Amino acid sequence: MAQQASRNVLLITADQWRGDSLSCLGHPCVKTPNLDALAAESLLFSSHYSVCAPCGPARASLLTGMYLQNHRSVRNGTPLDARHSNLALELREAGYDPVLFGYTDTSLDPCHHAPDEVTRHGYENVLPGFRPEILLPESNPEAWYDFLEANGYELPADRYQIYDPVPDYPGAEQRGRCFAPPLYAAEHSQTAFLTQGVLDYLSRQREGWFVHLSYLRPHPPFCAPEPYNTLYDPEAVPPPRRAATIAEQAAQHPWLAAALSAQGDWFDPWLQPLGNGVDYDRDVRQMRATYYGLISKVDHYLGLLIAALKESGAYDNTLIIFTSDHGEMLGDRWLLGKRGYFDEGYHIPLMLRDPDAAADGSRGRQVDVFTESVDIKPTILQWLGRGAPRQCDGASLLPFCHGRSPSGWRDEVHWEYDFREVDDPSLEQELSIPMDHCALNVIRDRRFKYVHFAALPPLLFDLESDPDETRNLAEDPGYAAPRMEMMGRLLSWRMANDERTLTGLKVTKEGVRERR
Repeated sequence: MAQQASRNVLLITADQWRGDSLSCLGHPCVKTPNLDALAAESLLFSSHYSVCAPCGPARASLLTGMYLQNHRSVRNGTPLDARHSNLALELREAGYDPVLFGYTDTSLDPCHHAPDEVTRHGYENVLPGFRPEILLPESNPEAWYDFLEANGYELPADRYQIYDPVPDYPGAEQRGRCFAPPLYAAEHSQTAFLTQGVLDYLSRQREGWFVHLSYLRPHPPFCAPEPYNTLYDPEAVPPPRRAATIAEQAAQHPWLAAALSAQGDWFDPWLQPLGNGVDYDRDVRQMRATYYGLISKVDHYLGLLIAALKESGAYDNTLIIFTSDHGEMLGDRWLLGKRGYFDEGYHIPLMLRDPDAAADGSRGRQVDVFTESVDIKPTILQWLGRGAPRQCDGASLLPFCHGRSPSGWRDEVHWEYDFREVDDPSLEQELSIPMDHCALNVIRDRRFKYVHFAALPPLLFDLESDPDETRNLAEDPGYAAPRMEMMGRLLSWRMANDERTLTGLKVTKEGVRERR
């Protein structure tokens, strides 16, 4: 093992946090004072995007530094090939003990792990290399359940019902189901529990630690404990950006029509527009208000964590990264969750606090260059004085922190979405396409967004004249040139970023030559 390092890294991910939902970015209602304070001492990247969704694929890209087309863990439950290295394994080589608080949503490779190990947590297993201090998979956060029982809560037989709203809560009948809080108090929430776990761990550490803190919130279930359930008035939150009717929205594309007909994923039927009738708009507005309340709760506990780092003196030697795995549609385009091709599902926050003096000139600044989730891993490795392996598709962001714009930086952003379901072919059947054609790629620059489907018609949006992406111009003769240009750029991007682990090597009689 390499010599033990002396620098600290805190990688924080909040699940399903939209890139616009920070008050320091001018959001019209959400308040994030502690993250605003961190941003004032960090570099804030305002055009940062996840390269894929949902959770498992997005975290695989974040932690391997690879595009979806290369690591191929395309859905929650798709195994992550064990031949790929990852951030935790590389940190172990550098002398760190990478610890995890929360989850990584990793589906282990059945070719390299015992069957019981692969299936123990399903797709919510732990990325190899991490040592879980507190493991909290969404479907069964046993450590948190035990904590609740130790604090006097009587858990229901189906423990997941701990999220159910308090019955007969005053005002819930008028405000909708997302208004009533759950049974537990804010100080006993998963967010509070994880934060205290990190604080306890750090109180025992000296220099040279790596912590990945992975919060579930503001991911559903959309229920916020008091007082966070009342922080935001649903009448004051921004309304969903969408067509006037579901039918009008669905007319944009066959995939969207199919997605809207099913609504789908794991959302309860009560929040499906096709089955909720006149209460849908009320419920969606309250859902958005509750979502912002969950954000403010995470912000509060992050404030406690940052304060503790400052008090201990560790703050001045800790690289702090705050980001998310992907975004959330929140009823925009009549959709929920994180899927498809709209920005809301992929635009995510990123702030980077480099404690080194070289970064002093960037503190409190914002940059709007396009950055991607695959840039996080090479950034951390460079800060620790290590090179990124050739498998990485991203590039370090430290030059931006040090006042330099790297030459040849990307002027576009990309993401991929695979909508196959191995155990449910209904969407494939509805669209009359085979499983391996259930994929889309997006290329987006400042002016245009082009969406290419493997077996369905493409989409083209002019973001200058149509920022809400209401008009598909792919078949408009007046936009034939930009469509062809964007399609060519997408093809070139895929060709240039095909899996490259061994492509810089050449075997000769004199040995193996490598060009980095």
